[in-house]
Amino acid sequence: MTHTILRLPGVKSRTGLSRSSIYLRIANGEFPASISLGGRAVGWLEHEVDDWLAEKVEQSRAAE
Repeated sequence: MTHTILRLPGVKSRTGLSRSSIYLRIANGEFPASISLGGRAVGWLEHEVDDWLAEKVEQSRAAE
């Protein structure tokens, strides 16, 4: 299985969330956790972010 890693600018672009909102949601267990890439670098698995987005779309459509 190939894993694509998204860095913070990519996650912000895909989700429309700010840095602080992403980290707040991670702390609350509402967003996929980042993975360590070594040193001070972190990233997110693309498929986890995509799954989170799909879940948000589904929740939004169900609420309408």
